[in-house]
Amino acid sequence: MSAMNDRFLRACRREPVDRTPIWMMRQAGRYMAEYRALRAKHSMLEMCKTPELACEVTLQPVAHGVDAAILFADILLPLEPMGAPFEFAKGEGPVVHQPVTDRAGVERLRVFEAEEGLGYVMQAIRLVRKELAGKVPLIGFAGAPFTLASYLIEGGKSTHYLKTKRLMYGDPAAWNLLMEKLAEVTRRYLRAQVAAGAQAVQLFDSWIGQLSPEDYAEFVSPHVAHILRDLEATGVPVIHFGTGTATLLGLQKQAGGTVIGVDWRISLTDAAKLVPGVALQGNLDPLLLFAPLDVLKKRAAKVVDEGKKLPGHVFNLGHGILPETPIDSVKALVDFVHEYSAR
Repeated sequence: MSAMNDRFLRACRREPVDRTPIWMMRQAGRYMAEYRALRAKHSMLEMCKTPELACEVTLQPVAHGVDAAILFADILLPLEPMGAPFEFAKGEGPVVHQPVTDRAGVERLRVFEAEEGLGYVMQAIRLVRKELAGKVPLIGFAGAPFTLASYLIEGGKSTHYLKTKRLMYGDPAAWNLLMEKLAEVTRRYLRAQVAAGAQAVQLFDSWIGQLSPEDYAEFVSPHVAHILRDLEATGVPVIHFGTGTATLLGLQKQAGGTVIGVDWRISLTDAAKLVPGVALQGNLDPLLLFAPLDVLKKRAAKVVDEGKKLPGHVFNLGHGILPETPIDSVKALVDFVHEYSAR
């Protein structure tokens, strides 16, 4: 393990690093030809549920020189063992077959032990750790309660989150029961990932930016805190990420996490003022990977420069890599961040 590239872990702990570490959300995915070749033979869920395939996809982007691997899985995997099966419909994304719309639906959901319902994920983690052989750290992850609830209630993707907010405002008791169940499942799931070998974990609250600070504090924050405060006790870095969160960052920090993920809608400098005492991760606009190389490098340099003034910074995108992203731009960004930050 002494040969491990641990600059990602060091930056998360706000320790000195030789250069800025970089990894990218959705770095194992559809922009890579190797991934598309596998996806042509297997369904998304088959790839998630087959540890050998999940391991293979997790390792693919490590060849680009990123400073961490993130487990290939999907945030919705806990829904099935809870009693809410779903599928990935072509061109539509995830579709939950029986959306939860009322108290009775919430009460039917199971709270399960992670190794029982999601043992294949832990098998994949153990395989990845073995194959990585200490080259770079492995990040585990899970979806946060609000984001999971939005898929569960809407039945899939949503624009306005009408059904979600209608339940939240209209039946707070049912909402809180749903959040309690999702939070406890997520807490157990992330704990199991750490026990299986994940060296850091990230909580994805991808759609939390749909809420006002008042609603976040009342309806979400206590449930997120239930997860993150417990995970912090494991000693591994705990990354708390959301999009559209410029007005929520201070509340997110209160809810927990030793690293706060920042999207491109706020600068790292301004974000750091809102969340002192933690490392930051971010925050390049994913669409800059489609820009001319000189523009990409100029914007990446600004992120690196701002990050260097902070006690801990992990370079990342403000959200995931898009499927159409040019692979050469991804490689160029990784190389540039390392070279520029080492100067």
